Amino acid sequence: MSGEILTREAYEAEEAGRLSSRAALSRDTRGRERPVSDDPYRTEYQRDRDRIIHCKAFRRLSHKTQVFLAPEGDHYRTRLTHTLEVSQIARSVARALRLNEDLTEAIALGHDLGHTPFGHIGEDALNDALREVRDRYPAVPYPFRHNLQSSRIVETLEYGGRGLNLTWEVRDGIRCHTGSKRAATLEGQIVAISDRVAYVNHDIDDAIRGGILTENDLPQAPCDVLGHTHAERITTMVQSLVETTAERDDVAMDDRVYKAMMDLRSFLFDHVYLSPDAKREEPKAYRVVQTLFRHYLESPASLPDEAQPDEESGLVQAVTDYVSGMTDRFAIRTFERLMIPSRWRG
Repeated sequence: MSGEILTREAYEAEEAGRLSSRAALSRDTRGRERPVSDDPYRTEYQRDRDRIIHCKAFRRLSHKTQVFLAPEGDHYRTRLTHTLEVSQIARSVARALRLNEDLTEAIALGHDLGHTPFGHIGEDALNDALREVRDRYPAVPYPFRHNLQSSRIVETLEYGGRGLNLTWEVRDGIRCHTGSKRAATLEGQIVAISDRVAYVNHDIDDAIRGGILTENDLPQAPCDVLGHTHAERITTMVQSLVETTAERDDVAMDDRVYKAMMDLRSFLFDHVYLSPDAKREEPKAYRVVQTLFRHYLESPASLPDEAQPDEESGLVQAVTDYVSGMTDRFAIRTFERLMIPSRWRG
C-alpha cells in the first residue's frame, strides 16, 4: 500500500492551523537575499536548519571549548553539545507555546557558529589584537563579537564566499541572540534566553564534575527557588518561560525565577569562570590566538588560498575570519608548526 506524501504546501497549511497567531509561519518569511526555488517537501525554516547542520562551521563546534580548556575527561561540554542543549530547551519552550519549532531550531543551531577557539578567552585575545592594529589598518572589525561573526559566517563565509543564504528571520535570530537588541520573532527571543538557561545549568554540572564546586557550594537562596538538582533547575526555568510568556507580548521568565537564575550566573562568574582552576590554562590560549593573528597579519601569504583577503574584506578581516574559525586543536597544531622547530615537537 502506498503512503501519503506530506508536501511543503500541506505542511505549511497544517502549520498555519496548528500554531499560535504569534508564531512566525514558514509561508510568511521575509525570504532570502538570493531567491531560490521552492523545495517540494521542506519549508524554508526546515531548509535553513539543514543548511546549518551541513556547513563546515557547525562541524567545527565539536572541537571548540565551552568553558574548560583541554579538560581531562570526555563528558565536558563543547560548543557543539552546548548548541544542542540550547536547541532542545528552546524547542521545548516553542512547542509548549505553539510557536515555530523549525525556526527556533535553526536559530539555535546557528547561534554560536562564530565563536573563537578557547572560549571567551579566545575572543578577548582577538579583541586585544584588533585594538592594537586599529590605527594602522582601515575598517578593522573591532570589537569582535561572536554573534556578529556567526552572522558573517552564514551570510558571507560559508559555501566558498556565497554564504548559506538563510531566511531573514533565522539571520535576525542569530545576530540578536546576545547583546541589547532583541530578535524580531518570539522564536529568536526564546533562543536568546534558552542560551542562558543552558549555560548556567551545564556550567554548574561541568564545574562539579571538574571538582571546582560541589552541590553544597551553590548559594542557598537561588537554589531554593530553582531547585537543588540539574534537572529541577532546568524544569523550573522552562516552566517559568512558558507560563510567563503565554501572558505577555515578549519572551520572559517570572521575576523571581529570573533573579534566581541571574544570581546563579553571578555566582558562576565569581567561583567558576574567574576561578584559578578554570583560568589556569587561559594565558597560554590567549598567547596562541594573539601569536597566530600577528603572524598572519605580517605574513598574509601563509594564509591558505581560501582564506586570502580580497579587496572588499581586507587583510585584517581575512585574518580575523581565519583565526576565529579555528578549532582549539587546529590552533594549537598551527601554533606548533609555525613557532616551534620541528625537531622539538612531540
